[in-house]
Amino acid sequence: MVVRGCMGEMDIEINLKFVEDSNYIFNKMIPELTVFGIEKTKTFYIDILGFKIEYERPEDKFVFVSYEGSQFMFEEMHEDGWNVGEMKYPLGQGVNFSIEVNDIGELYSNLVKEGLPFYRDIMVSTYEVNEEDVEQREFIIQDPNGYLLRFTD
Repeated sequence: MVVRGCMGEMDIEINLKFVEDSNYIFNKMIPELTVFGIEKTKTFYIDILGFKIEYERPEDKFVFVSYEGSQFMFEEMHEDGWNVGEMKYPLGQGVNFSIEVNDIGELYSNLVKEGLPFYRDIMVSTYEVNEEDVEQREFIIQDPNGYLLRFTD
């Protein structure tokens, strides 16, 4: 199927073929984050955190990744990107992405072994939800671009 749009005819064809061939389920909201370097970002998310590449467009320095149902898109910074202000480190100021994982203890242990610095060490937090207290274990790390990732159980 050929669709014409802002991404360019060829890119959209590739994306639609991916969807048709894989029956992949896209979340209704997927953050697309501008990054300083796509290769460094891929190394961090894939090799260190364990995300999986769902698809990529190397010529656009773009990658779509997932981890246990969470999804991100990353694109290397360029002058025609979604840049609405000065793009400097740390990117994503004032935002943290909450990522629920199946085994927070195992992920935490793996990241400790990697020597990764933690923005906030693992802890138990209590949040009021619909007048009930809900506890969750969580920790926060900062990716190479400055984005905060809050992993929770």
